[in-house]
Amino acid sequence: MATREAEPWASATLERFAKAGYRRGGAREELVRLMDAQTCALSAIELERALAKSERRVSRASIYRILEELSELGAVQRVEIGAGEARYEAVRHGHGHHHHLVCDDCGQLLPFRDEGLERAIKRAAERVAIEVSEHEVVLRGTCPACRS
Repeated sequence: MATREAEPWASATLERFAKAGYRRGGAREELVRLMDAQTCALSAIELERALAKSERRVSRASIYRILEELSELGAVQRVEIGAGEARYEAVRHGHGHHHHLVCDDCGQLLPFRDEGLERAIKRAAERVAIEVSEHEVVLRGTCPACRS
């Protein structure tokens, strides 16, 4: 799994948990730090597998509960990739923000950035006079491997 230098999102998210009245639990902290190190969305099962390698075992039920809490806090977004499967990733504004390409056949998820798309979203928001707090673009299709 790809990682990146991270800490601000994890620290800010753990602080949000504390301000919202959640106890600082080891499972929450493990999941938050793992999610902070990811460059793209992972499923709950992928998160469970990655956490199984850590010192503290986190149950699947706890992972889903913590993901729900993170979602309620606006710290993670759920990316629907089809066939009832969802992946989760940290909500990042600025440099880490990206969108997704999803293969309808194999489910491969590819992140992409597009400054022209970001400008178009900003112009659309100005046109309808709405302040966009967040957005997600998911493009679906067939990847080259599945086309051949």
